[in-house]
Amino acid sequence: MSVDGKRLLDLALASTAVVLLSPIFAILACCGLLSSGRPILFRQVRVGRHRTPFTLLKFRTMRPEKQLASGGFTPGDRSRVTGFGRFLRRTKLDELPQLWSVIRGDMSLVGPRPEVPKWTEVYADRWDRVLTVRPGITDPASIAFRDEESLLARAEDPERAYRDDILPKKLAMYEDYVARRNLRLDIAILAKTALALVVPRGPS
Repeated sequence: MSVDGKRLLDLALASTAVVLLSPIFAILACCGLLSSGRPILFRQVRVGRHRTPFTLLKFRTMRPEKQLASGGFTPGDRSRVTGFGRFLRRTKLDELPQLWSVIRGDMSLVGPRPEVPKWTEVYADRWDRVLTVRPGITDPASIAFRDEESLLARAEDPERAYRDDILPKKLAMYEDYVARRNLRLDIAILAKTALALVVPRGPS
């Protein structure tokens, strides 16, 4: 699939999704506002194609004072997640605002998940290869590591576990996607993502 073809597909699908899902956007925004106040959206700088930074948007799932916009994290600390935020994370509805990033051209529907600057400096040469394409809302690693937070919560040293175990595995999947990407693969990944969202996960 050509770059132009992928971009046209992204624009068509993302624009259609925003229109069709606009009532859900409104409902989620109102529920977030009523449950934990402002801000409704979480903003964080991520690294995009050719290492160009952009602002990633999600529906906020954590208490405002606990937002970690610098890129640090405390995996497994569920005390920072609101009750409504747990629902958003479980259903992945917190990711919906990223459709706007697809329309703007910062992201694609399918592609390696964008990271914060801190982690793209780890295994930098591998990231340079991965970041030749636009990051995406979903990809094979997103499906394989859907329970990443639970995995890290069980680790003795979560940051080390992410750096030494999870991140290298993700990068291998990212590199494989970049090498094999085509329209058929993207459609298959979108279908697998949809299936993962409707099939209940086992207890974490």
